[in-house]
Amino acid sequence: MTAGATSHNLGQATWLRAGALPRLLGVLDRDGEEARVVGGAVRNALLGLAVEEIDVATTAVPDEVVRRVSAAGFKSVPTGIEHGTITVVIDKHPFEVTTLRQDLETYGRHAKVAFGRDWRTDAERRDFTINALSATRDGTVYDYVGGLDDLAARRVRFIGDPGKRIAEDYLRILRFFRFHAAYGAGGRPDAEGIAACIAGREGFSQLSRERVRMELMKLVVASHAVPTLIAMADAGLLLRVLGGVSYLGSFENMAKAEAAIGVAPDSVRRLGALGVMVIEDAERLWQKLRLTNNEHTRLASMAEGWRRISPGFGERAVRALLYRLGSEPFTDHALLGWARSQATAHDEAWCALATLPQRWTAPEFPFQAADFMARGVEKGPALGAAITAAETAWIAAGFPDDRAALELIVTAAMRSAAKTPEK
Repeated sequence: MTAGATSHNLGQATWLRAGALPRLLGVLDRDGEEARVVGGAVRNALLGLAVEEIDVATTAVPDEVVRRVSAAGFKSVPTGIEHGTITVVIDKHPFEVTTLRQDLETYGRHAKVAFGRDWRTDAERRDFTINALSATRDGTVYDYVGGLDDLAARRVRFIGDPGKRIAEDYLRILRFFRFHAAYGAGGRPDAEGIAACIAGREGFSQLSRERVRMELMKLVVASHAVPTLIAMADAGLLLRVLGGVSYLGSFENMAKAEAAIGVAPDSVRRLGALGVMVIEDAERLWQKLRLTNNEHTRLASMAEGWRRISPGFGERAVRALLYRLGSEPFTDHALLGWARSQATAHDEAWCALATLPQRWTAPEFPFQAADFMARGVEKGPALGAAITAAETAWIAAGFPDDRAALELIVTAAMRSAAKTPEK
């Protein structure tokens, strides 16, 4: 297709015609200036996917953008004004508005830019062809770099020289694989792109751990994550990202197990399947990717727990484990244990185990400290021992809720607590 031509029109797309966006475009796309929706919103709309974040490009320089949106009563935030980006907030909905630009010099993540009015030049400085599409407010789609053909073929390609695009920002190595996993056809990534990623691999050392984590967490839950991670491993890049061994078979089985029980892909759980076998792996990934404390806690729990769960335990023991762990950790342990077992994704016993939180909600412990104190147990070691003994007995009895059974549990717990020596 000739660059700049269009064979697509978004027509009456709701996201383009309703809400705050047409008000913003109405302010920027007039009086000698032009504004279009660019990037991911156009790509997703053409693929029939949900349009979430909407970015706008404009010929107006930043000061003019601020002047216009302020006059319209919109809020402007100079989030990246040195590179031409203003965040415009309309009815609590943020839009990134960026002046057309050309990169004069690049320094990995940073660039010296010049503002311009040429849509082709602006498109050619972007990362991938499918991300360089733009659409006017009447829905006309413009393509200057072959993005429409690549979108139709579900092909992710760098714009121009892949090595140059990567040198401008080495995170584009990970983004190349992440976009292939999300929007590619599922086969091998573009060969020229892979070669450039391998050649630029030393640039990983320049990237912040937070940015690497963000891209990896999106990649592992993408629809074609399995073949994409295999391609990364074959290229020697996955080892650099994880800093250790990857367990691709476990990862593939995790994806199958999630699908088997109908739960959405979970980035932390999948990262555990991919890179955590023992507790040291969880610690390494915590530091390597600067994971959140919650993410680290989940991975550490998975490292300790995946070997300690099995359908062979029986329903009562498994319910006790769910009560002790809580729903999310239990599901983490169950799915990872299943992924690393010899069972298939259709194994009924593992499926029943992993879906227990969907079928049964663990009850709350029916006793409080006040219940024992009212029966004469004083604060101190005896009280703690009574509560612990009662909870243990209640769990072992299968979580009874009838008064007679509960009274027997309390009586036995108090008798046991009476034997606890004072400290």
